[in-house]
Amino acid sequence: MYKKLYRKKLTTPDEAVKLIQEGDMLVHGLTMAEPPALLEAVASSLREGDLEKIRMFSVIPLDSVCSTLLAPDLVDCVEAYSGFVDAGDRGLVSTGLNYYVPNHLHQIPRLLKEFIGVDVCVTTVSPMDEAGYFSFGTANDFTSTAARVARVLILEVNQNMPRVFGDSLIHISEVDAVVENHQTIPDFPCGDKQPEADVIGKKISQLVPDGATLQMGIGVLPNAVAEQLENHSDLGIHTEVFGPGMVDLIRKGVVTGEKKTIHPRKHVFTVAQGDQEMLQFMNQNPAMESYPCSYVNNPAVIAKNYRMISINSLIEVDLLGQCNAEYLAGHQYSGTGGQLDFVRGAFDSQEGKSILAFYSTAKNGTVSRVVDHLDPGAMVTTPRMDTHYLVTEYGVANLKGKSTRERAHEIINIAHPKFRRELYRKAEEMYLV
Repeated sequence: MYKKLYRKKLTTPDEAVKLIQEGDMLVHGLTMAEPPALLEAVASSLREGDLEKIRMFSVIPLDSVCSTLLAPDLVDCVEAYSGFVDAGDRGLVSTGLNYYVPNHLHQIPRLLKEFIGVDVCVTTVSPMDEAGYFSFGTANDFTSTAARVARVLILEVNQNMPRVFGDSLIHISEVDAVVENHQTIPDFPCGDKQPEADVIGKKISQLVPDGATLQMGIGVLPNAVAEQLENHSDLGIHTEVFGPGMVDLIRKGVVTGEKKTIHPRKHVFTVAQGDQEMLQFMNQNPAMESYPCSYVNNPAVIAKNYRMISINSLIEVDLLGQCNAEYLAGHQYSGTGGQLDFVRGAFDSQEGKSILAFYSTAKNGTVSRVVDHLDPGAMVTTPRMDTHYLVTEYGVANLKGKSTRERAHEIINIAHPKFRRELYRKAEEMYLV
């Protein structure tokens, strides 16, 4: 029955995108779920004049989006909006050719439903099962919501996309068109490791008790933390981003989920970003469960986890404890993402901790990431009232319950030593010490 319906809806990318109308708002699958064949077909339709203009909402656009709908020759055809700026659209946002939409990640599904609107959703999914269901695979996040509220839903089936459990399924009856494209899903870039990463990772690992539930981002620092947790036991995962470091901890028996208070023995995430080994590990793994970011990143849900530990990064922090994780050199550099979701949810958890980690300097040690005040116009990602632990290679600062004077001392003590004298001078001018 479902195979017949599948065959009826199966078509080519060029035919599928004919369902898109002038001025439609298109939302695509996040990062590893970008549908390359469909995106190329939409770009071709715009270049050939079949479509003149569309709008698009992206978060962390990678090569498939950047080489098609964000290509320079289509800037007049695609009105682009970004929910989280990355290397692929940073230049466009800085020059006013792409528009950043401030948000907390857990609110994006509601923003799409009630404020932005979704006309078309295109995303990569795993092959259909016997019951007629596809899995959103690596990208549940807001993609699953966009898929269900869109006027048109077009799926790109890829046998390399893992089939994932949880609230991660969509039925063929909900789909308008299906295309097949079984190319290899590109790895998600991680970045280069700095020597200080292992030092920071070790300091953070000492803040993580056995039986804790973890949220970690993707990249060098989270992987460094994971490497330092190998002697822990019965850790759990409730995370925005699932990545390779977590796979290693599960395989080594460090992460079991046995002590979790919600979804025990399940590794809960909303988006996965990593390599081929991670994709293979996730596929048909009953311990892996994904849910929309409106659930996973909801601070009230996060707080239900006992000993919830959130680990995120920042760009700079001032002497009051205000943290900027998204603004650099006068421009939007990234986004709030789920940082504040987990900062607040983790602290509200019983015995929970929120940890913000960063290298003490930038630009080869010439610039301090601990500053006396944030530059005018800089964004505060985590307000000073919410900042809990700060960690650099020089130490750990716990700001909760501390006065402004005590905070200034704590923060300066984790700055690079060569900047501390000047920071104390600035603190005195601000009457903090």
